Amino acid sequence: MTSRTPSDSAQQPENAPAKAPAKDPWDLPDVSGLVVGVLGGTGPQGRGLAFRLARAGQKVIIGSRAAERAQAAAEELGHGVEGADNAETARRSDIVIVAVPWDGHGRTLEDLREELAGKLVVDCVNPLGFDKQGAYALRPEEGSAAQQAAALLPDSRVTAAFHHLSAVLLQDPETEMIDTDVMVLGEVRADVEIVQALAGRIPGMRGIFAGRLRNAHQVESLVANLISVNRRYKAHAGLRVTDV
Repeated sequence: MTSRTPSDSAQQPENAPAKAPAKDPWDLPDVSGLVVGVLGGTGPQGRGLAFRLARAGQKVIIGSRAAERAQAAAEELGHGVEGADNAETARRSDIVIVAVPWDGHGRTLEDLREELAGKLVVDCVNPLGFDKQGAYALRPEEGSAAQQAAALLPDSRVTAAFHHLSAVLLQDPETEMIDTDVMVLGEVRADVEIVQALAGRIPGMRGIFAGRLRNAHQVESLVANLISVNRRYKAHAGLRVTDV
C-alpha cells in the first residue's frame, strides 16, 4: 500500500490548464471617450474637478439647480465644458461626480434617482461640521456619504473618490500638476478601475483602490485632518500612498 502525503493530493493533474497570470493593478481602462458630469459643478470642488478633467481632454458637463448658472460657469472654465441643470447633466453623462454640499446631498440624489439609474456615480462629498475648534467629521446614519448615495440610488453603480483634493489647486490655471493620490472605493472592481483611470487623466494624480464602500467613512473624515494641516502650515496638502 502506497502512502500519500497531503501535498500529493493537492497537486494539479498534469493536463490541468495553467492559471491565468494575476491582472496588473495598473492595467486600467481607456476612459478618454466617456462624458463626465459634475453635480455641484458651480461650487469650488466641482469647478476644480471639471476644469482639470476638461483640460486633460475629457468631455465635461457641469450641473447646477439653475441651468443658467451652470452655463455661465462653463463659459468661464472653457476647454469645451458645457453647463446644464442637474437632471440634464445626469442624463447626458456616462460618469457622474457628486460634488454638492453635504447638507444638500441626500435631497439632490433623491431628486435625480431616475436620471442616475444605470450611471457610474462618484461621490466625493465629505460630511463635516465646523465649530470654534475647527472641522470635525460627521457620521451619517448610513455610515458615510457614499453609503447614503448607494442607499438612495439602488439602480446606480456608486463609488467614492476625489475627497482629499485642494479646490484652490484644482482651480489654479498656473498649477500644471496636482501631486496627490486619489483613494477610490467601490463594490465592483471594474467600476473602481474606471474611476482610477479617470483620476489618472489629471497630471500628477493616481487613483488607488482603497476598499469597499463600508470603508468610506474614514476616507471622508480624513478631510477634517487635512483642513487642520492646511491651516497650521498655510498649505494645500494632499495624500500620497507609499510603496505602491
